[in-house]
Amino acid sequence: MAKNQDLEQPGFSFPQVLDLAAKLPGVRIDRETYLRAALKRHCTAEQIDRAVAESPAAAGVSLKVITEVANGSITYETSKVTGISALAGLPGGLAMLGTVPADLVQYVGHMLRVAQKLAYIYSWPDLFAGDGEEIDEATEGILTLFVGVMVGVQVAQGGVSKVATMIAAQVAKKLPQQALTKGAIYPIVKKVAGYLGVSMTKKLFASGVAKAIPVVGAILSGGLTLGTFLPMSKKLQKHLASLELTKPGLRSVEGDALAAEASELWEGASSPSGFGTT
Repeated sequence: MAKNQDLEQPGFSFPQVLDLAAKLPGVRIDRETYLRAALKRHCTAEQIDRAVAESPAAAGVSLKVITEVANGSITYETSKVTGISALAGLPGGLAMLGTVPADLVQYVGHMLRVAQKLAYIYSWPDLFAGDGEEIDEATEGILTLFVGVMVGVQVAQGGVSKVATMIAAQVAKKLPQQALTKGAIYPIVKKVAGYLGVSMTKKLFASGVAKAIPVVGAILSGGLTLGTFLPMSKKLQKHLASLELTKPGLRSVEGDALAAEASELWEGASSPSGFGTT
């Protein structure tokens, strides 16, 4: 296993970790497969079809059911933490250990699994544009914001809320690519990524998770502890549940207000102002 001092090596960044984690076997969650399996005991076939085609909110899935499914997914991912293979399955295999700690990549991989499940049950569109190995910039951006929310980065919550408003108002079936990569949300993503690249690795691993894991190498074997993974998952769940995007039937009652707010964000998507380093 790579030592914690590897975190100080030049070139280490959160996007680098995110990219490696997303390539781990079992990390990517198929939206349709997940929703059909998660809702089959709670909804009619017609509701499930609409939830897949549009969203659980559009299908009128109750908040009670959404909460139950979300809690079940968190419990499953926390207790089982399965579906992530050994490092040998990574592109480049063990070669990546020279620059990025293996336990960090594995841990972020677990975070991405639960983040996708929560996003899909709370009516977000498919986060991955295709089946390709590489993730696009918009996906990288929203996953960065989700992880930021999980570790308590305040500005990440604002970024997720803005993206959700845009999706809800436009009844979008994909992420707002331009806003996440060139405009209104991009500066927030950069700021969160910068924070995660420094503070998360130092605080979470150098002094936090590394000491919380009772057995050396437990992350590599899938043994994430209840005291670290569960609270972070609950933070993301709480924030996603608070957004208008997840409200059953939300398409017309508050559509005008959401559309006005989203319009401002879309207009800002083409503006490069606000860019900067963190």
